[in-house]
Amino acid sequence: MTLRIADGARWHDVLSSAQALTPEAFDGDRLRNLVGGRWRAVGRDRDLTTPVDGTTLATQLMLSTAQAGEAVRHSAGEHAEWREQPLAERKARVAAAVDAMTEARDLLAMLLVWEIGKPWRLACADVDRALDGVRWYLDEVDGMLGSGETARHALPGPVSNIASWNYPMSVLVHAELVQLLAGNAVIAKTPSQGGSVCLTVAHELMLRAGLPVTLLSGSGQELSDVLVRSGEIGALAFVGGRTNGGKVAARLVDSGKRHFLEQEGLNAWGIWEFSQWDVLAKHLKKGFEYGKQRCTAYPRYVVQRKLVDRFLETYLGVVREVRFGHPLAVEADETALPELDLGPLISAAKVAELESRVVEALRGGGVPLYRGSLDSGRFLPGQDTSAYHAPVCLLAPPGSARLMHEEPFGPVDTVVVVDTEAELLAGMNASNGSLVASLACDDIDLAGRLAKDVQAFKVGINQPRSRGDREEPFGGRGASWKGAFVGGELLMQAVTEGPAGEVLYGNFPDYSRYPAT
Repeated sequence: MTLRIADGARWHDVLSSAQALTPEAFDGDRLRNLVGGRWRAVGRDRDLTTPVDGTTLATQLMLSTAQAGEAVRHSAGEHAEWREQPLAERKARVAAAVDAMTEARDLLAMLLVWEIGKPWRLACADVDRALDGVRWYLDEVDGMLGSGETARHALPGPVSNIASWNYPMSVLVHAELVQLLAGNAVIAKTPSQGGSVCLTVAHELMLRAGLPVTLLSGSGQELSDVLVRSGEIGALAFVGGRTNGGKVAARLVDSGKRHFLEQEGLNAWGIWEFSQWDVLAKHLKKGFEYGKQRCTAYPRYVVQRKLVDRFLETYLGVVREVRFGHPLAVEADETALPELDLGPLISAAKVAELESRVVEALRGGGVPLYRGSLDSGRFLPGQDTSAYHAPVCLLAPPGSARLMHEEPFGPVDTVVVVDTEAELLAGMNASNGSLVASLACDDIDLAGRLAKDVQAFKVGINQPRSRGDREEPFGGRGASWKGAFVGGELLMQAVTEGPAGEVLYGNFPDYSRYPAT
């Protein structure tokens, strides 16, 4: 079987379409920065490459600390004007931006395929989820902001957004549009590992709708303090790993600044007194989407010893059918893009990191249950496959191994065998808190009792949990989250101010001011 890139899907064609739609945002193949309502060709060059096949995509312009500081000051000026706009005007402009992005949906999705390796179906879902979510807020925002003495108002300064690369639209752009609805100007930093071109196009469409948006590129080391601690900033929204999140939290300690920091945790499925294997198989299959490169993926399975044989029969049957490879590769007579579960990981460096963790666990006594091979992937002849990683599953990683306590953020699963309920809970709570967890258990009452001691913000019973948005709150327990909880009314509360003495719900260290739910 010889594969080729689908018609119209080559990077040159996709980039040309982006440049034709939003020429203001490009300086040739260089991505400008959006500062003070203008796209500026300032900053030092940094090439962007794709994990799909190593192609160079474009050149990013990386700002210095001083240049980012200037951008924040411009945004603060825009914020002062925007927060005075009537809600009806804000809604009209946000709706116009959503309409423009809806027209550009396929282009935005194709940019995500090339930039972060998302299979086509999942890239489309990322864009659709962002836009559908904002439409919901457009319908609900009047009631959330209230009126009269209980009305909520924009924060004193713009909202700064630092997000990871894996969901540029449904996490970052979605959050910005809701923050804008609430009356805040917004600042976004492009993720260092991918999504810059998609975000550039999206932000030009937002700018055309009359929204006060700022989009900056630069290294975290140079821009972090400016985007976290600047006095002009009213709130910080962060999505990323615990290492960087911890650094951000430390910088916020003495600032009193509004914040919500979403960080990863080792999300776990607990399998206890269970028999519905066909149901679990469907959830396991869906769980491999995008190579488990998401904060609500499930890489840990804690299994009752007497069920290990049935679990492995189910799990191995699923993992052997996982489809991966070049997300745009088709056969000569094909026109539809392939239905893949995962493409590449975000970089070859991430693949090397995962491999080192697998080796570490095996050396400590972990048992390989499944080790996939790139030979079963769909690739172009001679293609660079250094960013691809086939699924792996290990039994009983040693306590000293990083895979025992940390989220791998890739298609590497671990299985822990237990004999008691106490061991089940200990195995599920191995990472000091997580965003989600699930229990597979036939006895719903028992599952509910066990769920109370699982250190996750959301616990599913015989079904996975997801980040969620709209009316469903989202947060974390332990080290997986810091700051205000979000989702629906809680998200609107996090980016607005209400009556004096109000309570914000979240993981704040000062529980006298911000009691946790």
